[in-house]
Parts: sequence; C-alpha cells; structure tokens
Amino acid sequence: MVLLFLLTAVGFLVLPASADTTTYLIQAANNVYVSNYTIDPAVLFTGDTATATFYVTNGNANQSVMVNHATFGDNDILLTSGSYDTNVNIGPLQTQAFVFSVGTDKSVGTYYPSFSLSFSAGNGLYYRTPVKVDNTPLVMTIADQPDAFAQGVKETICVQISNPRDNDVKNVILEATGNDVTLTPSKTYIGYLAAGTSTMVNFTSTADDPTTLFLNVNYDNGDNSHTINATLPIVFTTDKLQADPVMSNIVIALNNGTYDVTGDVTNAGLSNANGVTVTSLSPAVPQDPERNYVIGTLKPDDFGSFEITFTAPDGTTSVPLQQSYKDNDGNVITSIQNIDLTKATTKTDSQPSMLPALVVVIIIVLGIGGYLHMKKRKNQ
Repeated sequence: MVLLFLLTAVGFLVLPASADTTTYLIQAANNVYVSNYTIDPAVLFTGDTATATFYVTNGNANQSVMVNHATFGDNDILLTSGSYDTNVNIGPLQTQAFVFSVGTDKSVGTYYPSFSLSFSAGNGLYYRTPVKVDNTPLVMTIADQPDAFAQGVKETICVQISNPRDNDVKNVILEATGNDVTLTPSKTYIGYLAAGTSTMVNFTSTADDPTTLFLNVNYDNGDNSHTINATLPIVFTTDKLQADPVMSNIVIALNNGTYDVTGDVTNAGLSNANGVTVTSLSPAVPQDPERNYVIGTLKPDDFGSFEITFTAPDGTTSVPLQQSYKDNDGNVITSIQNIDLTKATTKTDSQPSMLPALVVVIIIVLGIGGYLHMKKRKNQ
C-alpha cells in the first residue's frame, strides 16, 4: 500500500513536467522555417535532372531543434537521391541545408512538389515550391557573312547565339567543321550566357572547294548537356563589290629575240586593288630590265601602265600574263590573260645616218675647191 501511494504521487509530479516539455518543444518547432531555396537549373528541359537545396533556419534564440525525415518531390518531380532519415540537430539561430537530386519526364509546364521534414515533437514542416519545365533551346543565327565566297579567300563569318530561356546556361561552346576548308578558330568557348541575352562570335573560313559548314553549339543546363545545330553552304560566286583589274591597250614588240609588252590595267571594280603586279608565265622566261612590273594600288576607275620583257621558245604563239592584287583583308587574287605573240611588231637596230658626214665632206670639198679657185684667179 505504501509503494502504490508513492508511485501515484510520483506520477502526479512527473505528468505536468512532461506536458510542459512537450508544449515547449512544439512552440520551438513553430519557429523553424524555410529561409531560402535554390534549384539548379532553375528551369528544366524534359528529361533533365536538377539539384534542389532548401535552407532551414531555427529562429529560436535559445533552443535547439531536432528534425528528421527531410525529403522533396512528388509524382511529377521525382526524387532521384536519398532522403534525410536520420536526426539532424539545428542549433539556435542556425541554418541547415538539405540537398536533393530530382528529375522529371513531364512536358512543358509548372509543377509544385513539396519539401517536408518532421520534428521530434510537434507537427511537420511542409513547403511547396514551383519547378518549371520549358523545352525552349538556345537560338543560333548567322548575323553576318560575305556576299560571295571565292576559292582560297579568307572570309569572316559572324554567328549570334541567343538565350531565350528564363534561366542561365553555362559552358556554351561554338564549334565549326567542314571539309576542304580552314576555320580559325574552329572552336570558341563562350562560357556563361544569362537568360534573355545574346553574344556574337566571329571566325574566318578559307575554302579550297565549295563545301558546307556544320555549326554546333553545345551548352549545359545545370549538369545536363544540350546541343543545337545549323549549316552554312559555301558556294563560290563573284563578289559584286570586289576589285576587278582589267588589262587593255596591249602592245607587243619583238627586239632581237626579246619581247617587250606594254599596256594598261584599269580597276573596273568597286573596291581598291592593292599591290597590283603584272608578270609573264611559262613558257615565257622573264628578262631584264622588266621581269615583272608593280603598278601599286588602283582605286575604282583608276588605271596604271605596265611594261614587261621576256623571251619565249621558237614557235611559241602565245604566253599567259598574270596580274595579281591584294584585297582589303590581304588575300592575294590572281587572274590570267593570254596574249598573241604573232601580232608582235619587229624592231631592228637602225644604222647611223650618213647624211651628216656627207654634208661635212661636201662642205670640205666646196671649201677646198673655192680656195683653189680663188688662188688661181689671184695668180692670173
């Protein structure tokens, strides 16, 4: 009877204390909240995975809080990592991060999965957050290219890469490839591209034959790789604005086996022809004094004269003349025009005129004759 009395008395004493403790813990749990969260990437493509981080803050100044069973996701946004099933103690005014990996195969839309955790006492914490799925890719456009491509001529191509998404992307790389073409640089690292922004990338191409450029932009949406593609045909055509040196007024003279060719070069194009030169090609053999001729820069509608000398094997009826110039990018552009050697005029070395000597002789003879005649008359 005494023991029963003591146990009953202890029960009355302990019960109010336990009730007070539980109430205190519940009140402390009410001061725990989600202070911030991040989802990377902020916007997913269908099939992407993301890292979700929730920051839980204990707002109590003097009380630690024990939490467990933290998890995130639902039927649309699937948890691909484990949940937090062990107790985690959050100290007074401290913040604890909970990190999860999630993924989705849902189509375009906005979904609202929940972050939740349990307390050792009191109700749990539930926090719904939006997760957006958008399959809009980056956009690649050819911002600038030459009006015409020519064989062996270096041209500049400008590509614009735009990010129309609502989130930033990273590790953006432009790569250009193609057969029979030299590309500089063939790969450009752009890096970070913010939402709603664009960037310009320049590279040069020098094609040996008509070809097709394949342009690829690789980028990461979070840790998910994505690619967009474009093609650019390179077809050789005539540039309407380029320089166009034309040879005219060609005169061919043959002097003791050496051909002397003179003529004019007129720039009939719309751009400067820099460093214009004229020379003869095989079977011609350039000879001094004019093995080749440098005219210099010809502006549009401007002209310059040239003179070259060469020999050619017997029986040669024509030889090619090559004229070359540099465009504004330093590309050397050549053209060839054949000339007909059968139309050459022949020059011979002329003999010295005898007339001056003959005049002198006549004067001397007349002078001597006059002197003798005058002397004879005087003697008579």
